[in-house]
Amino acid sequence: MACCIGKLRHLGMKDAPNKSTLSYANAHRPWEMYRDLFYQTLDFCRKAAPGKHKFRFKNKLLSLDSSTISLCLSLFPWAKFRSTKGAVKLHLLLDHDGYLPTFAYITNGEKHDVTIARKVPLAPGSIVAMDRGYNDYTLFAYWTSNGIFFVTRLKENADYMVIEEKKTPMNRNIPE
Repeated sequence: MACCIGKLRHLGMKDAPNKSTLSYANAHRPWEMYRDLFYQTLDFCRKAAPGKHKFRFKNKLLSLDSSTISLCLSLFPWAKFRSTKGAVKLHLLLDHDGYLPTFAYITNGEKHDVTIARKVPLAPGSIVAMDRGYNDYTLFAYWTSNGIFFVTRLKENADYMVIEEKKTPMNRNIPE
């Protein structure tokens, strides 16, 4: 926490608490308190989320992405990413009903996105939007066979064949 003192000041803290203070607090408070606090906060967030969306889908809409979080290598030597940098990667699945994460996975900074995408639990009928970093045709075939829809951009060197072209519906505000 000492490396985040600037952020702690926003909470009204001048100094980071000692490790022993946090250790004592964790040892003497029941885990149920943290569980209850989590569910109360989750309930608060769900109620605060906007009810009406501009776009409505009958299927669950999800976004899958990852972010690399840089860390100071001298403070976090276990997070070695490059020769002089430290990092972890947060892989997150966001549910657009309430804009809350439904899956989070933290890895070392070098883990490829597709490796984690294979571990993400998805229900049949879900629509997953993601970037090109998740392009894996074996994964796409698995999702398709399980009734999971996906939206992504193709890589520039993708080999494909047009099977059928359909006319764009009129008066739907879809560019051609």
